[in-house]
Order: sequence, then structure tokens, then C-alpha cells
Amino acid sequence: MGAGSRPSTPSSTKAEASSIAVSAASQLTIGCKAFFEKDNEIRQAEILSIRDKAKKQNIQRTADDAPLDNTDGSIEFEFYVHYVEFNKRLDEWVVDTRMRLDKPVIFPKKKSKAVNVGQQQSVRDKRRKTNMGGSSVASAGSVPQTPEVIRHDDAVYTAPLDTFSKEKEIEKLRTHGSMTQSTSEVARMKNLNVIEMGQYQVEPWYFSPYPVEYSYTPTLYICEFCLCYYANHTQYARHRTKCTLQHPPGNEIYRKDEISFFEIDGRRQKTYCRNLCLLSKCFLDHKTLYYDVDPFLFYILTKRDDRGFHIIGYFSKEKESADNYNLACILTLPQYQRMGFGRVLIQFSYELSRAERKVGSPEKPLSDLGLLSYRTYWAEVLVEHLMTIDGEISVDELSQRTYFTTQDIMHALFNLDAVRYYHGQHCIVLSERVVESYERFKKKKHRKIDPSCLKWTPKVFTQAELRYI
Repeated sequence: MGAGSRPSTPSSTKAEASSIAVSAASQLTIGCKAFFEKDNEIRQAEILSIRDKAKKQNIQRTADDAPLDNTDGSIEFEFYVHYVEFNKRLDEWVVDTRMRLDKPVIFPKKKSKAVNVGQQQSVRDKRRKTNMGGSSVASAGSVPQTPEVIRHDDAVYTAPLDTFSKEKEIEKLRTHGSMTQSTSEVARMKNLNVIEMGQYQVEPWYFSPYPVEYSYTPTLYICEFCLCYYANHTQYARHRTKCTLQHPPGNEIYRKDEISFFEIDGRRQKTYCRNLCLLSKCFLDHKTLYYDVDPFLFYILTKRDDRGFHIIGYFSKEKESADNYNLACILTLPQYQRMGFGRVLIQFSYELSRAERKVGSPEKPLSDLGLLSYRTYWAEVLVEHLMTIDGEISVDELSQRTYFTTQDIMHALFNLDAVRYYHGQHCIVLSERVVESYERFKKKKHRKIDPSCLKWTPKVFTQAELRYI
């Protein structure tokens, strides 16, 4: 359809949204799907929020609202968009000049307001029973429930009924690991533009619940040693002159060359651990620990130089896990990714399981990057063991050697297409492709944990130490 043609009126019987061409960005509403330029490509994106570029104020508009007055050309808009079929970490604010008005726009379907006579009579009967003290959905003297509206700066988010309670969330995080139970907590827009840590500037991927006064600043400055955060460079520079911390505030339990691991108890170092969780939430979407860090231990991977121990990444672990999880959250900071440090974190978590004499598994579900990293690690370790075995070995024996759970072993073997049915039983068969890939892997230099450098004994916590204070 051309830009100057008259849009056709969609049929009322069709459920899909209408697709029309628009002549100005001011006609767009939240929920529209339009085309924008991204990395020299044209991609379809859903509009999640709209704001005046000059005033930096969110404009909450729906399809029923009238178009904004833009006759003088003075209003410029910014759209917070989610690119269709792309990861949420690519969501961003874009200016209206990046929108392709020559492409069709899909508007959200309008909700029908028609109510039949029977429904109206049913509603009146319920109201009459309530006023007379009879049985109904709402008891006498109760306040009608409405969806919870969560405000964060100028943005407004509406949460469904009974979806979020901070007290319930803390309890669920305490008893079910680090997986958040509230969809509204992971559906918010990014609130930080740039994070500066030491010599690196990093763009966050997701929303993180930093205080409002620190959000929506051009740059958030974070001390790379104590992880305290500041809204402007002057405050950050003053802090650096006074901060004496040169390593994470915990016990160093591993050191080889320039790599060290520190163990931190979330109960004893709450401020540091909460700051760490706020930072990690910028790069982890569904997992969060910032409500309550007491039930967790944090293992910080650092790289040492003449200035101190710089954090590379970390993983957290429940002090007592009902599901035998040996890892809750895992993160390698973006400035250190693709350097093999993710594999080091995973291997270290299994070395702790080996010291505990317990098979372990990461908390499920894994993120997309986490699942990819674990699949690669499981495959490398299993193939390495299978290549050195002459004769038969069972999955249980593999579990005892690697400290992987049998479920994770089967997941990795099926992913390698190494499970075959032969003569009435299942067998493990490594294809030539897998063997060649393993030979190439052996020739490369990979970062590995030296178990002899681990100075750690499993901790035993009393009920008083596990109790929330």
C-alpha cells in the first residue's frame, strides 16, 4: 500500500491487527509494530514506550487516542522498541528519524466494548446481591481489587492482580533459588545508558532496579573494587580517593598466576553482594538476587595487577539447596566475555562439588548464553573422559567421575547425537565429527582450574546462620 493511499477498514470479524501505512511518527501508539533502521538493516520492532525527545517525558498513548499535533514540526519523538524475533537485550530508544514511514505499520487490535444483554443482567444481579449482603465475589466491606500500577520515574507499568508481592517474592527466592517469580520484574525497560567501571564503558542489556535518582543518567559510575555506584564523575572521583578496598571483601580460596577466586557470605557482606546483584541484573534478565542475599554464597573471579584484584565475573550458590544446585546465577562481565572465563567459572563450580563429594547441576532454567556455555562444557568434559576409556562405562559411572547429574549427562549426549540403539540397548557412540572437534579442542590453549591450588573446605551452617535477620 502506498503512503498516499487510503487505508482500508479492517473487518470486525478478523482477530489480527490492522496493517496500514502512516504519514507521520505522531500517529504511532504503544503496541504498534513498525520498521526501523538498525545496523544498516531494516527491522520490524514493537513500540513499548513513546516520549518527547525534547522534554524526555513518556507519552502513554493507545490506539484510541487522537494523533499528537505536530504541524509545526517542533516535536521530535523517541520510541523504546523491541525488535521482533531478536533478544530483549537489543531493546533501545530510537529517534523518529530512524523509522521507515514507507513501510506498513501494524496497529494493536482494539478491544471490543460491546456487552450483550445477558452479561449486563448478570452484572446487575451480582451488584444487587452484594448490596443486600448476599454472596458474591467481593465480600461486604471489602475494597474492589484493581490492577497494581507500578511507577518508576516517568514510566508506568501495570501489573496483573496477585502477580507480585515483595514478601512473597523474598520467600520464593529463599526456597526456590534465584529465579524471579514476577513477570513484571523482568518486563521493564532498560533504565541505564552506560556503565563505567575502571577503564571500561559498558552498555547494559536489561533493566536493573537501581534507585530512581541514579537511573536515566548519561553514565553510571561504579567502583570496580567495592561496587558502589555514583551518578556523576565528581562523586565517583572523590570516592576513589577514599576507597581503600583492592579486592572483594571475602576469603581468597584460589590463586594461580593472575587469577584468584574469593568466597563471600551474603549474610556478612550484604552491601557488596547487593551491589553485585544490581550490577549483574543489567546483564541477566530472569534471574535476580537483589531482594535477599543472606541464603547465598558468592564466588568472585578476579584478575590481579599492580592496582588490585579486578572483578571478571562471579557465580552464586545456595548455602542449602533442596534440589542439589551447585550454582544459582553465573555472569561474566561483557568486557571479559569471549576470553574463556565463563568456562573457568563453570569448572570451578564443579570443583567445589568435587570437594563436597556431591553431584551438582546449575539452577534451571538457564539463560540462552548460560545454556550454550554449559552444553559446550559438558560436551568437552564428557568426550575427554570417553576418549580415555577402553571398554564399557555407564552413565552413573560418568556421573561419579565428572560430578555431573545423570540428567545433564544425557542432555549433553543427546545434543552430541551420541546415543544410539544397538542390539536391544542404548549405547554411546562418538561420531567422527565429534572426535575431530575434540582433537581441535586439545590443540588450543584454554584456561583451566588447577585443583591443587584450591584451598577450601565445605562449609556447614547452623540453623541460626541460615535464619534471616
